[in-house]
Amino acid sequence: MTGLGFTSCDNDEFLDVDLYDVIASDAMFENDANAKKGLNGVYDMMFPNGAKDAANKDLYDGDWGFKPNLFTGCHPTIDTQATGWDKNWNVQQWNSTSTELLAGWRHVYAGISRANDYLEGLSNAEKVSPAVKQKLEGEGRALRGFFYHWLATTFGRVPMLATGETYSNTPTKAKAETYSEMWDFIIEDFKAAADLLDWKPMDQEYGRATKGMALAYLGDAYMWKAYRLTDGANGQQQDATEAQNCYKLAQECFKKILDSGTYRLNESFTTLWDPASAWGPEAIWVEQLDEGNNWGKWDDLTSNIMLKWYTACPENGGWGSLYLSWEWYSCYEKGDKRREGSCYTGAVPQIDPNNPAYDPQYEGWYEPAIYGVNPYLQEVLGKGATGTTTKQFHFNNGEWAPAIWSSKMWRTASANYKAWADGHWSPTPIYWKRLPNVMLDYAECCFRLGNEAEGWKQINELRQRAFGKLEDGKEQALTEKYMPYYNSFAEWVGRDEGESDGGMFYKHRDNYPIPFGSTVDKVEDAKTYYTRYAAEKGFSSEVWKVAVNTERRKEFNCEWCLRPDMQRSNFMKDHVLTNYPKRNVDNLKDVPWTNRDYEYQEWKMDMPIPKDEIVKNPALVQNPGYSDDEE
Repeated sequence: MTGLGFTSCDNDEFLDVDLYDVIASDAMFENDANAKKGLNGVYDMMFPNGAKDAANKDLYDGDWGFKPNLFTGCHPTIDTQATGWDKNWNVQQWNSTSTELLAGWRHVYAGISRANDYLEGLSNAEKVSPAVKQKLEGEGRALRGFFYHWLATTFGRVPMLATGETYSNTPTKAKAETYSEMWDFIIEDFKAAADLLDWKPMDQEYGRATKGMALAYLGDAYMWKAYRLTDGANGQQQDATEAQNCYKLAQECFKKILDSGTYRLNESFTTLWDPASAWGPEAIWVEQLDEGNNWGKWDDLTSNIMLKWYTACPENGGWGSLYLSWEWYSCYEKGDKRREGSCYTGAVPQIDPNNPAYDPQYEGWYEPAIYGVNPYLQEVLGKGATGTTTKQFHFNNGEWAPAIWSSKMWRTASANYKAWADGHWSPTPIYWKRLPNVMLDYAECCFRLGNEAEGWKQINELRQRAFGKLEDGKEQALTEKYMPYYNSFAEWVGRDEGESDGGMFYKHRDNYPIPFGSTVDKVEDAKTYYTRYAAEKGFSSEVWKVAVNTERRKEFNCEWCLRPDMQRSNFMKDHVLTNYPKRNVDNLKDVPWTNRDYEYQEWKMDMPIPKDEIVKNPALVQNPGYSDDEE
């Protein structure tokens, strides 16, 4: 790892790690230092890795952490949308030949194979001290569990390669026979990791797996097993009693995290994707893509992944992989700052600031703050050109897509100005688990187990932060912490205040792009609000389930947990049918709502096994409903 890290700890400093040389396998366990270095080969698979074989074919996924994760973890919810080749992910037209599925499958099984090799060697390592051996086993099993978790939540049942097994020495292996068998394997890895690891990372090296990471995923795994034993059986023997026991075990995992004192919410949601929030207090497991001030060139890239191009407005140099829906945009209450911290809209003339469906909530540098501008970079969307297609509800980029772009990844580097010369690097955290994941999972377990008061308590606490209440009284301190990056970016870009280039204004700003502090006097009680909201929208689910999953929509848009969490909560169908009713829209540029013209198929939430893998492994059987002949 070179300046890249995962974390489960509170630390404001960026991680500096020596560049380690490759060491021979027979030397990997000669001493503690070598054993620690050897595990880096497993951690390496947590990051985008565009390695190729001798025939110039991709070995690993250079887009890991974005494309396979966005496409399977967000697009099926329709809250995120796409154009071009990616549009099929919004209409349930993925199939066994979808390249993103194959790329993700190969990438994580490569990580599993590395973990299995490492864990086998570590088990026989006599020269590694017991204390170090314990921690390295915990980290290795946590990493293997993470890879299997993605496979299991994406594809359903998959082959389970144990310690010492790889696809090289075990080329033919069937799926786990039952969901319980598969999830018990994953649960055992996270349970062991939680027992072996501490709350703080080994050697204070932020980026290593910790007890908090293992417990967060252990609780998640118990909830998935419960889902497969009841709502999502797909042929499994149903067992409601065992499912309830799984929820109890999950609840215990989450409570340990909440009671540990290791994590706390960032005061401000709007700063979570800023470089100054790297390894912040609520980060439990995060892929921190950052290399300080080293802005890469085409011939010297630290990572192949280009998040700012994938997520920027096409008229500002973006490529159109990620848009956000107007249905998502309109689900927020007035004063909820998570919307302003998550997106920018085109300058759509029909948006009336007095219309509560599109209320921008407050005035910023531009009026409103996210209307027609990326406030962090101070770039006008569409470069301010007359007749720009950002000035309509749906941007036409080959196919129609909402004129809303995510600020979670297109925030800290321009996809337009100075980007094709020496401005490639875009500091970005990819959150896999943060404290709100644990809070909402814990709340769901509480509701399912009859502790309603505790469930609403967790949601209310999260909503206090959402409405800026944790920022009140701390405005100056937050500005001093988060504003310097944007002024340093302005220095690098070379623009003085008042100078413009297509509406770009930089240098020496005194205020954070989205002003700190709450804009409401009081946050409405969650139970009161969601009881009314569920009735008005016409959901068929219980009020608590609407509340938990709507909070997930607001909190985790463009984070890869959204579809998996909604699925295991058994809320996906209600979400799609209620939030995205079937409709035929003639003039999408003038109407905000999504044109869903297909029948939702619940079984498609489990993705098809990639066709190439079935060809290579005759023991594999395709998931129900899919064909191996799809093209």
